[in-house]
Amino acid sequence: MIRPTVSADTPTLTALAAGTGVFKPMEIDVLREVLDDYHAGAREQGHRAVTAEHDGTVTGFAYFAPEDMTDRTWYLWWIAVSRSTQARGVGSELLRHVEDEARRAGARLFLAETSSLPHYDLTRKFYLKHGYEQSAVIHNFYEDGDHLVVFGKRLN
Repeated sequence: MIRPTVSADTPTLTALAAGTGVFKPMEIDVLREVLDDYHAGAREQGHRAVTAEHDGTVTGFAYFAPEDMTDRTWYLWWIAVSRSTQARGVGSELLRHVEDEARRAGARLFLAETSSLPHYDLTRKFYLKHGYEQSAVIHNFYEDGDHLVVFGKRLN
């Protein structure tokens, strides 16, 4: 089941993201801030957060929003699946769900960013598998040797 994220989910979602072993501690802190901002009013600006749950256990989440100063471009800010349920379709289900929600809201373009580091190989393959194209690479964005990779998909 995919449901709207509630404020009580924040500790679970930050622990889930940390448990993937992919995100840096600073990124987990930012996730906590993003979720706090979401519950404090970012929802009213069109931001959306959803949580995947199976048999009462949170298995993943996604956060996405329209991009300011664009014509119906949306961004996937976060998507994460618990390490114990990775490669079981939860991420695919979440991605389809957020694309459908964005599409219903009028989105024409959906973007996602990730890192070029080797431990993000599966993430990059995940986007390609779901019809995304690599749209840009900004070299040395995060730090020397760690490039920003942007993926995009037309939704209409």
